[in-house]
Amino acid sequence: MGMKRKEYEAALEPLSLELVSMARWAKTTGARIVVLFEGRDTAGKGGAITAVRDKLNPRQCRTVALPKPTEIEASQWYFQRYVPHLPAAGEIVLFDRSWYNRAGVEKVMGYASDAEVAAFLTAAPAFEKMLVDDGILLFKYWLTTDQAQQEERLRERLEDPLKRWKLSPIDLAARGKYTEYTKARDAMLKATHTKHAPWTLVDFNDQRRGRLTLVSDLLSRVPDTHEAPGAIDFPDLKKPPVKESYKVLKPITDYPLD
Repeated sequence: MGMKRKEYEAALEPLSLELVSMARWAKTTGARIVVLFEGRDTAGKGGAITAVRDKLNPRQCRTVALPKPTEIEASQWYFQRYVPHLPAAGEIVLFDRSWYNRAGVEKVMGYASDAEVAAFLTAAPAFEKMLVDDGILLFKYWLTTDQAQQEERLRERLEDPLKRWKLSPIDLAARGKYTEYTKARDAMLKATHTKHAPWTLVDFNDQRRGRLTLVSDLLSRVPDTHEAPGAIDFPDLKKPPVKESYKVLKPITDYPLD
């Protein structure tokens, strides 16, 4: 049975306070934080990202979800289009999918050749070591889901007009390639699970429990982030607050149309 919403919200609240403290710590120390969210279609990446960033300053914590590369980007060094989105001092960047597209969807759907995938699997650990050696705190999460759960979520998107936009042609084409995605994921993990940038797999069959697990793990792996909020001088006004005078506009239908 999935976790109830009230239980989830009660468990998330103290974690959100810790995330806010982590953000203050990053701003104070100039830390640069990168979190990669990877997983199958419908795994729950969007909800996990929301759980992390929801209470944070959007100017400090931003999400990067790049579309398919342009013709020019496709001719560049593979990692080039991701580099401009890396964080400056004090920033937190959450990648909704990342450079690991090459080892996943691009491989399985035939958008990249075997040689390109092999070159990526060799280059990715070296690229990530450059990031880590430069001081970036890099966290890589793979959200796991069973095929039955994936099918249920895809059907929910199909039947819900508010979620239909999430059901892309690639999602539909990928339905019959569950085994191929598993093989691609396993090869990716074997090649890119390193001491300097390890993978963490999180069970997302129950998305609410998965979010709590991921956020708790992230907080446990960042250095001591307790940063008390600074004192703010907020004296009472010397004069009573001014009451604004305004007119209530009428509905637009009450005005004559041209």
